[in-house]
Amino acid sequence: LHKMIRLVVHGMGGEGYLNFIGNEFGHPEWLDFPRVGNNESYQHARRQWNLVDDQNLVYKFMNEFDMAMNLLEEKHGWLNIAMGFAAERYHEEDKTISFERAGLVFCFNFHPSKSHTDYKVGLNEAGEYRIVLDSDWPEFGGHNRRERGITCHTNKEGHMGKKCHIKTYLPCR
Repeated sequence: LHKMIRLVVHGMGGEGYLNFIGNEFGHPEWLDFPRVGNNESYQHARRQWNLVDDQNLVYKFMNEFDMAMNLLEEKHGWLNIAMGFAAERYHEEDKTISFERAGLVFCFNFHPSKSHTDYKVGLNEAGEYRIVLDSDWPEFGGHNRRERGITCHTNKEGHMGKKCHIKTYLPCR
């Protein structure tokens, strides 16, 4: 869920992406800046950057996902492209969000237990689409529920005010 939230915010973002306090790596168990009450101690005023290197913790998965997400944005430059109306398809009951930006299609299923088979996503550009980033991949701590090599071809029939559509599998979060 945390990876999905990061990507939806990054994908819909303006000209930059800000990682808020408590959301970054190395966040301490608690923060206590040097002061008279703790004898000016720096013991709890440091970041624990080593957490990502501990193979027994899941921080490594978030680190890998952040790196892949940032590299993908660097390649496609979606933060430099106008967004327009962001949530081109937001479905409360299905708990899905999908939108296009920088030639990419972003699809999210936030439902905790309902996966969607042949989920229609309206697109403006016809063609063949493939997965380039998936929070469910094992290197990001996911369950690997979709084959990487699978492609989606657009159907000529429009959907949700778009010129065409694809059908894709959206596993539950």
